[in-house]
Amino acid sequence: MSDWINIFLYPYYNRSFFHIILEFTAVILTICSVFFAQKNNIWVYPIGIVSTIIYSYLTFITSIYGDFIINLYYTGMSFYGWYIWLYKKDKKDKKKPITFCNKKDYFYTTILFLFTCIFSIIVYIFYGKLQSYYDWMDVFTTGIYFSGMYQMAIKKVENWIFWIVGNIISVPLYFFKGFILTGILFIILVLLAIVGFFIWKKKAINKIL
Repeated sequence: MSDWINIFLYPYYNRSFFHIILEFTAVILTICSVFFAQKNNIWVYPIGIVSTIIYSYLTFITSIYGDFIINLYYTGMSFYGWYIWLYKKDKKDKKKPITFCNKKDYFYTTILFLFTCIFSIIVYIFYGKLQSYYDWMDVFTTGIYFSGMYQMAIKKVENWIFWIVGNIISVPLYFFKGFILTGILFIILVLLAIVGFFIWKKKAINKIL
């Protein structure tokens, strides 16, 4: 048992207590923001913004540039989503409705995914980091998360599919990077994203009916 505990604690031996507390705080805030997202509650954004700012700092100081870019994007897109959810409302329900993607949404999402991957590759090459399988997976998950965040901002059911796929891929990546708490977080996020998909799907179907 002690060997397993050491495996989980080893990445934190050389980290400051301040950085460990920051990661733990970001983990808790991320879980809270996903719960609010499931409930179609606008608090997903202010809470999520604090979490992504913390992760932006942590990933930058550890030279994980793909995740740094992701979290910067999350922060900016969260402000955009906050605005959309507040002001692009349905006159009857006083909320922007949850809907399924149409062809236009898929087109814009595909363009965003490809552009993000290309941009991430350029950044990694610039910093001389595109040298391993994990770097390429970072590029791929960056594209996935950018796409998911965009679809979440415009309240599309399919955004949860991006989170499910991205989170599954990210679990071993974060363990490898030494962010053990975040790796555990992503296991939880996979389950929450699956639940979120069915909740939003039901809301979208009820809206159609």
